[in-house]
Amino acid sequence: MNYQLLLENIYNEVQLIENKGKVADYIPELAKVNPDKFGISLVDPAGNIFEVGDTKETFSIQSISKVLTTAIIFAKEGNELWKRVGFEPSGNAFNSLIQLEYEKGIPRNPFLNAGSLVIADLMLDYFEKPKEYFLNFVRTLSENPNIQSNEKVAQSEIESGFRNAALVNFIKSFD
Repeated sequence: MNYQLLLENIYNEVQLIENKGKVADYIPELAKVNPDKFGISLVDPAGNIFEVGDTKETFSIQSISKVLTTAIIFAKEGNELWKRVGFEPSGNAFNSLIQLEYEKGIPRNPFLNAGSLVIADLMLDYFEKPKEYFLNFVRTLSENPNIQSNEKVAQSEIESGFRNAALVNFIKSFD
């Protein structure tokens, strides 16, 4: 299979679709991101790399980190994890307080903000330096030693993350 041609065809088709998405402006630093950046990369089982578009651009992984931290913690906790955070889908917003109240402080899944905050709490339990551990995990997984935390995005999230603070406190109110 010609993966390069396949990626180029997909890329060209997607470029013709009207972009109805929106840059996440509730985090001020992310509001600065150029919404026209787009790239696709594929690594086949033999390790060959195929790419098209803006694949050399650095970007903030944002919620993709939830998948990675959940994998780390699941490796430590196993099925015990599901006592602290569920694994059911949610039809509500990713940062909803309503669903959390309905579930009596147990987030529906680790990919909602409330669930990822529980996972982050567990990272603190297992690792003396969880940020460093996570960065090294991602660097190893991607075989890219240059991956860094974006301190401007992190600071912007801290300065505007009132709902996440509310979620943490709400979870704490249920013990």
